[in-house]
Amino acid sequence: MACLSPSQLQKFQEDGFLVLEGFLSAVECVTMQERTGKIAARIDVPLHCRAGSTEYFLSSGDNIRFFFEKDVFDKEGNFRVPPEKSINKIGHALNALDPVFKSVTYSSKMQALARSLGIQMPVVVQSMYVFKQPHFGGEGWLATVTPHQGATYLYTEPLGRLLGVWIPLEVATLENGCLWFIPASHTSGVSRRMVRDPAGSVLGTSCMSNPAWENSLFVPTPVQRGTLVLLHGQMVHKSEQNLSDRSRHAYTFHLMEASGTIWSPENWLQPTAELPFPPLYT
Repeated sequence: MACLSPSQLQKFQEDGFLVLEGFLSAVECVTMQERTGKIAARIDVPLHCRAGSTEYFLSSGDNIRFFFEKDVFDKEGNFRVPPEKSINKIGHALNALDPVFKSVTYSSKMQALARSLGIQMPVVVQSMYVFKQPHFGGEGWLATVTPHQGATYLYTEPLGRLLGVWIPLEVATLENGCLWFIPASHTSGVSRRMVRDPAGSVLGTSCMSNPAWENSLFVPTPVQRGTLVLLHGQMVHKSEQNLSDRSRHAYTFHLMEASGTIWSPENWLQPTAELPFPPLYT
């Protein structure tokens, strides 16, 4: 079981993030990587979507789709690098549609963890497999993941109902792009929101404040494979470029406390008739 101790719960409440080492075994990590390799071997993306179609992204919430690094396609839409080295991430419904990722997401220890946080009706709103490819450190390739908050993209009313789960399947170091956090930044609200336009076909960003996220405030968090990192939905975090010769694969998903919570209709991600947000508790 993975229940939090009172001291762990207090630390999460104070810092806005919590590191839980050894949550997944090495075997579980390898199983997820092998499964991802099989999924990636079936890359099938329409040519018009390879350059970053907005519609392709907005309709990915109930699908397993591929998203690519910049400049990996030539003018005809053909791969300029090996396809498996071109993928930025796979999203956004691995948790619901793939049996390996489903078993990890809805495991008894994940449910126990949510219960120890006091979440009454958790639902899984999205999931992603992030590759963080090696050697792609140049501008326009695997660029820095700039400082952001989960609630910018997945907004709820009231705030404080979103929880991120991040599990590296390979060791995450300073060199290959570990996460960085501003401790206690989850107490300062949400500075920006990504919203759909009324037609639901275009994304825009609304600035609600002008945050002073100085680099000196960030704390790096290198961790071993299989570590689970909890992130409050308003926690400010980032990752740097991967300039190493090693990838930094990670599985990540978001939970929402559905009890007494309104999911913003302006969020890019919306539940569908085919896939309502599935409950974590079984």
